[in-house]
Amino acid sequence: MTSQIALNKMTAVIVDDEFHGRENLKQIIETYCPEIEVLGLADSVLNAKELVTSHNPEVVFLDINMPVLDGFDFIDEYNEPKFLIVFVSAHEEFGIKAVKAGAADYLLKPINIKELKLTVKKLLSLKNKKIDSEVIHKTEKIILPDSHGFNVLVLDEIVRLEAEGCYTRVVTKEGKSQIVSRTLKDFEETIPKEKFYRVHKSHLINLKFIKEFSSLSGNYVTMSDGSKIEIARRRASEFIRKIKAVLNAV
Repeated sequence: MTSQIALNKMTAVIVDDEFHGRENLKQIIETYCPEIEVLGLADSVLNAKELVTSHNPEVVFLDINMPVLDGFDFIDEYNEPKFLIVFVSAHEEFGIKAVKAGAADYLLKPINIKELKLTVKKLLSLKNKKIDSEVIHKTEKIILPDSHGFNVLVLDEIVRLEAEGCYTRVVTKEGKSQIVSRTLKDFEETIPKEKFYRVHKSHLINLKFIKEFSSLSGNYVTMSDGSKIEIARRRASEFIRKIKAVLNAV
């Protein structure tokens, strides 16, 4: 069974033709970003390919300007890479090209610790979204990490999700709730839209558990757990169309 540690850690390799560049980044990562485990260092694209094959990292921190083959040449070697790319360069002008090449992020040298931490946070978020998408696609279940590991919930057990700042409260049909360190937007992008609908900036509901709809003094839905949730005015018409489509499909 996968552990919480696995969900909150990632493996990586560093590719930079300059000895100081790769060693410096490795030291900074190990000091300030314990979530990243550096598996190896490469000084060229050819050596980087060997590292990727032998270690199967989740992230490649990739320099752009290197002799013979550069960072973009490395990406061109992979049609559908299984790893995320973070470009690391002293040249800001490559930013747009890096985004078009599918990079997850772009770091400028010298490395800013705060920017690196934000990049790592983004990488972990991308990893967990991918895991959730794969689990949901195969099993109609979702992984909810907690302080001791994680819970696996069947989607049909979730009544609603409520935003609480950068966190989300997940409420089940059994009346249990759990605070998860993911935004409501993350969940909205992951779970199937035919089952869940975001009626408000703070609420994502399971259409299956709607008990009542009222347009008296505004638009509201009452859920099976007794909660009364406001429907944002700009979403009301679309919500009603959505409910009618669901009912017609039954």
